[in-house]
Amino acid sequence: MTETLSHREKLLTLAGVLLAMFLGALDQTIVSTALPRIVADLNGLDRFTWVATAYLVASTALVPIYGKLADMYPRRTLEITVVIIFLIGSALCGLAGEFGPLPLLGDGMNQLVIFRGIQGLGGAGLFALAFIIIADLFPPAERGKYQGFTGAVFGTSSVLGPFLGGLLTDHGTGWIPGVAGWRLVFYVNLPLGALALWFILTYMPKLAPQETGRRLDYLAALLLLVGLVPLVVALQLNKATYPWTSPLTLGLLVGAAVSLVLFVLRSLRSDNPILAFSLFENPVFRAANVAIFLLGGAFLGLVIFVPLFMVNVMGVSATKAGISLIPQSLGVVTGSVVAGQMVSRFGHYKRWMLGGGVVLLTGLSLLATMPEGVSYTRVLVYLAICGLGLGPTMPLYTLAIQNAVEQPLMGQATSASQFFRQIGGAITTALLGTVLTLTLAQSLPAAAQATAGAASRTAATTSDSPTLSPELAAAPSAAGPTPAVRHAFSKAIHRVYLVVIVLASLGWAATWFVPERPLRKTNEVGEPAIAEQNFG
Repeated sequence: MTETLSHREKLLTLAGVLLAMFLGALDQTIVSTALPRIVADLNGLDRFTWVATAYLVASTALVPIYGKLADMYPRRTLEITVVIIFLIGSALCGLAGEFGPLPLLGDGMNQLVIFRGIQGLGGAGLFALAFIIIADLFPPAERGKYQGFTGAVFGTSSVLGPFLGGLLTDHGTGWIPGVAGWRLVFYVNLPLGALALWFILTYMPKLAPQETGRRLDYLAALLLLVGLVPLVVALQLNKATYPWTSPLTLGLLVGAAVSLVLFVLRSLRSDNPILAFSLFENPVFRAANVAIFLLGGAFLGLVIFVPLFMVNVMGVSATKAGISLIPQSLGVVTGSVVAGQMVSRFGHYKRWMLGGGVVLLTGLSLLATMPEGVSYTRVLVYLAICGLGLGPTMPLYTLAIQNAVEQPLMGQATSASQFFRQIGGAITTALLGTVLTLTLAQSLPAAAQATAGAASRTAATTSDSPTLSPELAAAPSAAGPTPAVRHAFSKAIHRVYLVVIVLASLGWAATWFVPERPLRKTNEVGEPAIAEQNFG
């Protein structure tokens, strides 16, 4: 077990896990800038949103199952498996369409969508297992500073992803004879993944759970997948084509609800549930996950709608709008690392969570009151403030949860926090898109709405979100957005950010209900960690 590992071996294991996690995080952003070229080469404009949706569906739905598997099987075996699955998916994505239409798979665009789903199957494990393995390597009292690096990984990938994707797409053709540049966006994962595998195979211990030999509840897993997949698909459907009241959207939501209710009933009767619902009796687990759900939505709302404001109100290019997110990412990196280090040194994680919420609300308030003539530099400053506030949310809520649960449930509890963050973002993004669409429909003149047909393609190059409808951004002309479009988008996005402020405020309020418990100094099962302190 980890007690026999030297500090050097732990750090080398951590390096491999973080590198594998970086691959999954990078793949959420690197593809966005390559999408226009991919669509052109594969003739798949009608299915371009599914390139992102397939990855999102798989990487969200499998997270709870990976958490349960981590409580049943050695973490090392699972980590190796998910890295291999991710690399196989990456290689297949790079080959999509190279050999023309294939039996069962169809044309190149269909192949890419299916292969992105395979990537997502691995990506779900990369995210879930990273936090679980870090919990095995380091006790809670030391864990904050190492989990802070996970925020740095996400922040770095969000900066490098769009830049690297654009570089490879625009200039990578010919680097490998006969290979288009956009295919390198997927192939770049192979050498990085091989390096991660080397670290894991060489240095990572087995990390076997306390209890083994019990079988996975396959019926519960099936019910969970049958519930989550249509839920995420319904949230990601273009609401201009499939509104909330459409038969398809309603059918998916009802089917998801029925399956998830059956999953809960099955889990309550199972002797080996995928998610032990007794965890919700833990006040730390319960309150922290409510906060994570709300703050995950606030984070995605921030990432998606600022570029739309910059393009359609300020009149900047899509590239410049994408670059504007770099200060936010640097803020996330700084806030995550600093908060993690301070908690490991002094304890008292709750005050850093609350302090980060105050900083986030300050930045969001500034964004929500931006005038139409706001300067580019000022927006960058506002985004940096938001990033600093968001930084502590990456490591500290998960740390609080891990510190409050017993080691045999560590995988389930940790993956639940990742799942609530992701599903909160998916639900919030869909709702905010509806708010924006309805506001634009009320504000834009008919002529301006008629010119909005290319919007989703413009938006896709700045945010990797597949939820944006044609009404979400007018296609700017060479002279920039018209005054009517500028005013309509300013009003709509301000309204969106008022909703985001409400979400962040509720997340901050939920944080007050997270009891602060002393950080355990070992990972021993049953070590007391119940004395609640009111440091908030």
